[in-house]
Amino acid sequence: MRHYTPYQKKVIQRYYEHQPNLQLQQLSELVTDLYLADESKQARLWKKANTLLEKMKVPRSRIDHVIQKADPALLAGLVKELDAASGTEG
Repeated sequence: MRHYTPYQKKVIQRYYEHQPNLQLQQLSELVTDLYLADESKQARLWKKANTLLEKMKVPRSRIDHVIQKADPALLAGLVKELDAASGTEG
């Protein structure tokens, strides 16, 4: 088992503390990518969006609805809603 220094432990702890914000940022960037991507890349990006939403513990019914519609505007609305709920908006 690896033993970490106190500094390394704090870095690891901060990484996991900020994980929800990092995931929200990734999802926000993904919305932009979906708007700009051609059809061949969109399928891969929607899979990535699905994975991120699962990690963020969004209800399965919401994920299925957004992915099924494949509308970047719908995903953008969900990102805005998640941002407001996390209290980082502004």
